[in-house]
Amino acid sequence: MHIDHYDDDRNPLLPLFALADDSQTQIAAYITRGELLVAHDADLLVGHLQILETEDASVFELKSMAVTEKRQREGIGQHLVRAAIAYCRARNGHRLIVSTAAADIANLRFYQRQGFRMYKIVRDAFGPSTGYPEGTLVDGIPLRDRVLFDLDLTL
Repeated sequence: MHIDHYDDDRNPLLPLFALADDSQTQIAAYITRGELLVAHDADLLVGHLQILETEDASVFELKSMAVTEKRQREGIGQHLVRAAIAYCRARNGHRLIVSTAAADIANLRFYQRQGFRMYKIVRDAFGPSTGYPEGTLVDGIPLRDRVLFDLDLTL
């Protein structure tokens, strides 16, 4: 498995973006932005990670990340995060932020295992007004609140 920068048409990656986000509206708003890293196993694309610049030149955002369902729990996500950290540090990044649904227990666990720490909760971030279907459940928990994490890249 190796990780590369991806500069081609991103539409073929829509299934991966859809694994990471339940809102087609939100995906359409950010799919073309930022830097994209992809994980390959031979010729098979098995994951992606999108990095966005923020208003603060030293802060980057991990916007979207997914690993194909068949290849999850093999460490591919961890490799993608490590590549993103290296990318941000090479650009003098001091902080990497990411957000996920409070209902997504697996993502909460994953990001903390990568060294991220919670710093903010945004209540009612997911709903029809932001492009998420009413009544969406994640792991049997209503999709409502967003949890923001950050990682200090200077350590």
